[in-house]
Formats: sequence, structure tokens, C-alpha cells
Amino acid sequence: MIISYTHDDGTVERMSTDDLSAIEAADIEQAMGDTPWRAIEDRLRAQDPTAMRAVLWAFRRRSEPDLMFADFDVPGWRRRLKARIERAEIDDVLTNVMAEALANSEDSAIDALLPHLRKLAEDRSDVDAALEALGKGHLAHRHQDSAA
Repeated sequence: MIISYTHDDGTVERMSTDDLSAIEAADIEQAMGDTPWRAIEDRLRAQDPTAMRAVLWAFRRRSEPDLMFADFDVPGWRRRLKARIERAEIDDVLTNVMAEALANSEDSAIDALLPHLRKLAEDRSDVDAALEALGKGHLAHRHQDSAA
């Protein structure tokens, strides 16, 4: 996941949860009341402010080791923080849905998921690329044709 933080001057700082160390991830779990990482990822996808703040806090602690989570705030979090999925996560989701769709011989499950994936994707072209990689590029083209 990519957590983006928009500064007062409009510059955007992006942090990937893939860049967290295992200790940093454990610190986030602990700061969030021993929440398992899988649940934190779910909360990030749901744009949960505490989860996004926790990831930002973990990155800030690299330069401010004494920064306490309870004291770390993000004023205006709604306009400053966003969580987006990366290409690898798009690939994982589509692979899982693809396996289910193949079992049922249908594309409707994938097609229904596309608007959500496009909304969450850091780079929306990653969704089309992932579809192409799965041999389902026709779904991307169908979506583009209907959007025109």
C-alpha cells in the first residue's frame, strides 16, 4: 500500500508499506492495540485515519525515534492522507478473483471489481496492465469503451 501525505505547500510524500521493516510493522500493530497486520491492511484500504496515521508515524520515527504514537497527530487528515494499492496488490486481487471466475467460467466477478480497483490504485494503468498479464485485457478494453 502507498500512503500519501500532502504537505501545506502541496508537495506529496509517498510511503510504501513494502518499505517497512518487520520491527516497524510490529510497532504499528502494537500502537494500534495489537491489531494484526492483515486487519491493518484492511483498514488502510478502507481509508482508516488511525491506520494511515500509524504508517506515517512509523516512517517519521526513522528521523524522530522518541516520537510517541499517542502524541502524533495529522491535522486535516481527510485532505492530507490517502491510502492506495500498488501493482503487486492489484495482481494478487485479480489472480484470486480470476481463479474463482475460471472455476465458474465467467468474467463478471472481475468486471464488478474493476471500478473499486481503479479507485484504490495508485496508478490506474496498473489495473489494465494486471488484466493484460492475466489474459483478461478484453475487460480493460470493454471498460474503456463503455466509459467513452
